[in-house]
Amino acid sequence: MKEEQVILVNENDEQIGLMPKLEAHQKAVLHRAFSVFVLNHKNEIMLQQRALHKYHSPGLWTNTCCSHQRDGESNIQAGMRRLQEEMGFTTQLKDSISFIYKAPFDNGLTEHEYDHVLLGRYEEDPIINPEEVADWKWMAIDVVKKDILDYPEKYTAWFKIIFEKFYSHISL
Repeated sequence: MKEEQVILVNENDEQIGLMPKLEAHQKAVLHRAFSVFVLNHKNEIMLQQRALHKYHSPGLWTNTCCSHQRDGESNIQAGMRRLQEEMGFTTQLKDSISFIYKAPFDNGLTEHEYDHVLLGRYEEDPIINPEEVADWKWMAIDVVKKDILDYPEKYTAWFKIIFEKFYSHISL
């Protein structure tokens, strides 16, 4: 199977090329990504615990799903595709905010992403893909914010950044 390509972008989110995903993370090259936040009617976020065999951030808690857009794929199309692949459902998504972050990991890889935050609503239990997700739970937004402050080591780098800088944007 051919390695997945990520979309390289400049600081204006304009596409400037493609690169294999692992290579982009080894070289810390800026590339496009997305983070999906699914909320229920209680305004709780569906969190996922990343699978324990992931090559970075294994076992950490994070937003409902995240990944990279494919060449020619919109943010919404990518978010809906990955939501189905990881969590076993789809729902309508809307673009919220976007930001650039850079986070090095202990294994020598670096996330350097132009991340688009997508929001959706869902009320049922997901059917998680164990290749991608170890566990999931609903958690109130305010409880998540406090838990990140108390136990930052339990959460992914991008999730902590979103909560620190864009907490007020996580609602529908």
